[in-house]
Amino acid sequence: MIRSMTRRLSDVSGVHDEIELGIHVGWVCHEGAFDDCAPIWNERRDVCLIFTGEDFQDDSNLDLLRREGRIVDETKASYLVHLYETFGPSFVERLNGWFSGVVIDRRRARAFLFNDRYGLRRIYFHQARDAFYFASEAKALLEVVPNLKRLDPSAIAEMLSFGCVLENRTLFKGVHLLPGGSLWSFSGKTIVERSTYFDRSMWENRPLLKGAQFYERLKETFTSILPKYFRGGPLAISLTGGLDCRMIMAWGGQAAGSLPCVTFGGVYRECADVRIARRVAQHCRQPHQTITVGAAFLGDFPALAEKTVLVSDGSMDVTGAVEFYVNEIVRRLCRVRLTGNYGSEVIRGHVAFRPRLDRWEVLEPELARLVAIAPVRYREQRACRDQTFIAFKQVPWHHYARLSVEASHLTPRSPFLDNELVGLMYQAPADLLASREPSFRLIAEGDPRLARIPTDRGLSFPSIPVLSGLRSMWEETGAKAEYAYDYGMPQWLASLDHAARPLKLEHLFLGRQKFYHFRVWYRDQLSSYVRDVLLDRRTLERGYLRGAAFRKCVESHLEGRQNHTTMITKMLTLEVVHRTLLRA
Repeated sequence: MIRSMTRRLSDVSGVHDEIELGIHVGWVCHEGAFDDCAPIWNERRDVCLIFTGEDFQDDSNLDLLRREGRIVDETKASYLVHLYETFGPSFVERLNGWFSGVVIDRRRARAFLFNDRYGLRRIYFHQARDAFYFASEAKALLEVVPNLKRLDPSAIAEMLSFGCVLENRTLFKGVHLLPGGSLWSFSGKTIVERSTYFDRSMWENRPLLKGAQFYERLKETFTSILPKYFRGGPLAISLTGGLDCRMIMAWGGQAAGSLPCVTFGGVYRECADVRIARRVAQHCRQPHQTITVGAAFLGDFPALAEKTVLVSDGSMDVTGAVEFYVNEIVRRLCRVRLTGNYGSEVIRGHVAFRPRLDRWEVLEPELARLVAIAPVRYREQRACRDQTFIAFKQVPWHHYARLSVEASHLTPRSPFLDNELVGLMYQAPADLLASREPSFRLIAEGDPRLARIPTDRGLSFPSIPVLSGLRSMWEETGAKAEYAYDYGMPQWLASLDHAARPLKLEHLFLGRQKFYHFRVWYRDQLSSYVRDVLLDRRTLERGYLRGAAFRKCVESHLEGRQNHTTMITKMLTLEVVHRTLLRA
């Protein structure tokens, strides 16, 4: 199991066997990370903690431990075993971050398996007749229980429809996810109790605040939690042209030259992210570097795609090879990457995934039927408050995919899933939850000049009459034109684009907002890879594909006559799953 989760020679790993309790635990972590201190023992060596992830602990709890005479290092997880000694199993209620772990308590002859309240640090499990298997990566379970190497057709349908699997299920039959906020207790091989330590109704039942009161609470909360996310290091921040990383820069208070800034760019032109991020970094007097996704990435794409699918257990599609590539480079600069991830979701209520209405004529009837009914299950899961859907469903089911790729190289961080901040957003008035105004005000009150730098959508604060509207219209038009020329190109336009290929129109439209362009790449630079994988006999004979129809679609895309970018992405991903995770 450990071997399947180890990425590089510098990774730290180990095993702890509790023979009398019938418990065997292993771990892998990045060298020097917050969790690089396992196993964590108390002084009497009757409580052992294996912890993965990070905790951004409240100062009051740390002060309590210090008053008890405990040695507390905020950059290491070692203090957590003392929280357990003080509060017992309920110590998990006080944790704040993305994590999972096991406590082995010899005094109680019990073990406790737990994860963060969102379930973002996954625990995959399989209940067999003679044992309970769990791991933070599914591939570890597949290695020790080979009969789990089977795909679940309904899970495939959900991946095809909206890109992830719902309801704490996985791609693999018999493999499930521990629900967020779990605290399961074991006595030997027996599960004594499957309990949860966090009830989301505690947040859902909070009273709404009025606009001015809410904003003051938001400002107070964000500025008070932010310093915790700069602990440890070395640390760099990902800068884009958006609002969320700029909120961090406005209130981060980092000394000049102390915070490396990185932005990802493409080859056609400097995208909006690069241009704007450079201005933000210059204003804050921080070093800035652009990581370009170009020829080197495309040349190594087959290997990167395989690694991406493997490290994410198939949850990230092959386009995530971009994330694998850039984070591998970022790791040379830092071990912790601070981002604005989840800001638009938590602060502004952005729902990031929905069912697609693609026609799947290339599928055999049974899988096509499952794809057609998958949106029904999605609508059932959406029948809750937006904040609940985003934090407790979208985050662990959808956003985990990208996080898993990032975390394979370094430690990703974001303040926007801090427990205190997410809880506060349940009290946001409806008009502010969907508004950019609180974000802009936070930036302006932290650093007015940062608020005046236009975003990637041409917005600034305060807005300038006429000029701001024209600038925003220009950026929005450019973004829509780029999408229409890339992923969203309609079939009638694809045939016209094919006729105009000598004009190389992609140089006119692409690269304004995005730095990766898989419609064109599949057609041109990656065409040999796409052909070799998707038109291979093994692929065409998969039981869920209509081989002749599928071949026709792939060839029409490679010839430039049609746009099947999404289908090619999904089917490449499934095929890589077969050839890596399901390989005998």
